[in-house]
Amino acid sequence: MQPFRIALAGNPNSGKTTIFNALTGTRQHVGNYAGVTVERKTGRLLVDGLDIEVVDLPGIYSLSSSSIEGKVASMELQETKIDLILNVLDSGNLQRNLYLTTQLGELDIPMLMIFNMADDAKKRGFVFDMAKLQRFFGAPIVETVGHTEQGIDELIATIAKMLRGELTIKRLPFRYNKAVDEAIESLTDKIAALDGKDEIKVPPRYLAIKLLENDSQVMELPFLEPLLPEVNELNLRLNALTGLESDILMADCRYGLIAGACREAVTVKKNNRREISDSIDKVVTSRLLGVPIFLVIMFLVFAFTFNCGAPLCDLIELAIDSLANAIDSLWSDDWMPFLKSLVIHGIIGGVGGVLMFLPNLLLLFTAIAFLEGTGYMNRAAFVMDGFMHRFGLHGKSFIPMLLGFGCTVPAVMATRTIESHKDRMTTIMILPLMSCGARLPIYTLFIPALFKQPWRPVVLWSLYIIGIAISLIAARILKSTIFKGDDEVFVMELPPYRMPTLKGILFDIGERTMAYLHKAGTIILAASIIMFIVNSLPVKPGCSRAELAKVKETQGPKAYAKLRLEAAQYTIGGRVGFLLAKPMSLAGFQDKDGNPDWKGSSALIGAFAAKELFVSQLAILNSVDDAHDDGSMQLKDKLAQQYTPLSGFCIMLFCLIAMPCIGTVAVVKRETNSWTLTLAQLAGLTFLAWFTATVVFQIGSLF
Repeated sequence: MQPFRIALAGNPNSGKTTIFNALTGTRQHVGNYAGVTVERKTGRLLVDGLDIEVVDLPGIYSLSSSSIEGKVASMELQETKIDLILNVLDSGNLQRNLYLTTQLGELDIPMLMIFNMADDAKKRGFVFDMAKLQRFFGAPIVETVGHTEQGIDELIATIAKMLRGELTIKRLPFRYNKAVDEAIESLTDKIAALDGKDEIKVPPRYLAIKLLENDSQVMELPFLEPLLPEVNELNLRLNALTGLESDILMADCRYGLIAGACREAVTVKKNNRREISDSIDKVVTSRLLGVPIFLVIMFLVFAFTFNCGAPLCDLIELAIDSLANAIDSLWSDDWMPFLKSLVIHGIIGGVGGVLMFLPNLLLLFTAIAFLEGTGYMNRAAFVMDGFMHRFGLHGKSFIPMLLGFGCTVPAVMATRTIESHKDRMTTIMILPLMSCGARLPIYTLFIPALFKQPWRPVVLWSLYIIGIAISLIAARILKSTIFKGDDEVFVMELPPYRMPTLKGILFDIGERTMAYLHKAGTIILAASIIMFIVNSLPVKPGCSRAELAKVKETQGPKAYAKLRLEAAQYTIGGRVGFLLAKPMSLAGFQDKDGNPDWKGSSALIGAFAAKELFVSQLAILNSVDDAHDDGSMQLKDKLAQQYTPLSGFCIMLFCLIAMPCIGTVAVVKRETNSWTLTLAQLAGLTFLAWFTATVVFQIGSLF
């Protein structure tokens, strides 16, 4: 027997995802809709012998094809078998939420209305005449409080009754005004008579209304083409009668319908009650205090993340080192030495270097999930919108940019909260310019080695500021060219403050953590193996690991260092480094004598796998012995002898702007669903890095 399929539909911040989690628990699957970047969640609900697939549609305000989310939701409802729609509404903001309800009702699919956040509605003094509302919308109503799971048992029982056909409420067609109703009925009759109507799973009346709204998705249907001239005449007639364009007219009719229903069935007992949320918002979203409060909260988040995470990161690093040492002691150097080195240095070293930061990310995800659950993150985006708007960005772009200082991968994933496709793509394109935590080891290596104490904080600060400045300029350019279009109106829902539930936070953390572990277990693993091979093969005759160890033991460190350098030059990475050295020397990759720096150029290959690998690659190519505790000091001394401060700054500048790491490339491809944009970002940032570093170095050399 085929499982039943039910779809959750509702406005953003209506608590739809909370209801979805309560219904499906851990039986969830997360992916993307084919061909688009919109997230697709499905789950399973088993009740009274019924096997039910639950589809969580994107949060939408209407079934309009003007947004990618609305288009995806429309396609899911119109082109797949849906047995029941669960329309989740914020019962404290009913009039706004019911706009989508009127559109869902036109689909003639059985519908169950969920008045969620019933506790908030009660506190605000709303009283509902459920019998009238059920008759008007032709759907049963269940009240819930999603974050406490109040009403969920009644909801599940009602779902089972409706799927068995034990509970139905007849819905009469919505009536708007005489002229609009006549136009709808005329088109409905003509659509019903067309050949090809049976291929579409929606009723003719729904198509008629969509034609009057000039919905592009419906107007492109081939079998409706003969009706388009008549649709145009009807729209001209309605415009002459009402003075409104057809799409605006239909919206006006829907809101009039909703206003009438609410006037009959909704009363408010506490009109003058000032809510706690409004009182708090007067402070946290004020022009004077909003930004300082936000900065303090973010400072506390990062302090919590790194201070509490440091000991846990040290424990993971110790465990990884212990694992590597154990394998080293148990695995004989004589048996498959290359494979041994690949496992210890390539796989454990590469993947372990990423997993070491997992506690930081877990704590960051926890803090962000808590702030999102309370409703504060929406306020933060609202506070920053004015500044971001000057550069063509959305207020919601600020949160991913902030996360980008930690890691670009979760920052790119965080752009899913941005409804506008163009704003989201613009944000994704500029996120690698945020100076992520993986670049910090590069800065902390070069700055102490090449700059005196008073200048060190200034240089570090300038790198972060340069990244922010370039990202904002790039955003302005992108919004004026590739992603040109009218600026989206910033409509930010400000839900009431509430205490998030532990279950909700754990779901959020679990999704983000699994995505990160998936990256570590696939992309980083593959990249680590590839980079190990690139920097190990081919092996120069006389430079095998056993022969290097013998030279070190018999001839001393100097002979060993010389031979190790020759071995590095002989590898694929070394040879590529020599090819890159000349053009990169223009950008500052050169020693004090002006000779091209093949070592730094070669280390950039490792930086593509993960920015942190730039430091370890430099250590290897400069023959620093990692076995000594003072390995870091050895490398800094060598850099001080090799580079000028200007060269060092330009190298850091290049690493700041240049190609995103391979993990970022993969997640950008997944989120944009476009190799063109992904490769354009990779090539564009790399060229921009070379050009910027070249200009800075050449001008700086004049002084």
